[in-house]
Amino acid sequence: MVANPSDERIRELLERSRTIAVVGLSPRPARPSHQVARYLIAAGYRVIPVNPGHAEILGLPCYPDLKAVPESIDIVDCFRRSDQVSAIAEDAVAVGAKVLWLQLGVVNGVAAEFAAQAGLAVVIDRCIKIDHAMFGIRFPRTAVEPAEPTPP
Repeated sequence: MVANPSDERIRELLERSRTIAVVGLSPRPARPSHQVARYLIAAGYRVIPVNPGHAEILGLPCYPDLKAVPESIDIVDCFRRSDQVSAIAEDAVAVGAKVLWLQLGVVNGVAAEFAAQAGLAVVIDRCIKIDHAMFGIRFPRTAVEPAEPTPP
């Protein structure tokens, strides 16, 4: 089975990434996927919802699968059952993602090995929100964030 990268490597992956596709993002605020996506948005990441049952989540266009996403993806953050991850890993490779991140409780050795053999970094059974908060990663202000008011 593929081993998780070191903490230093995970930190580097989070610092270098800007676009995260959240596969299985729920529109329900109480769901972990929703809470993680909101956190990632607040942290400065571009979040792309992926859920075939919705056209929009969190005010963002939602796509039925990774292949339908019209832009490049750094991290594929997977909130699906372990037995559904192989197809997601195949799509992550097909779209040129750099990282396949399997959330807490999501473990699929075959999918992880496939993604790793294709050159993706693979993180298994870890929460991206917890890791991001633990490392205290901060991004510079982006154009979409409101600027600080300037004194008169």
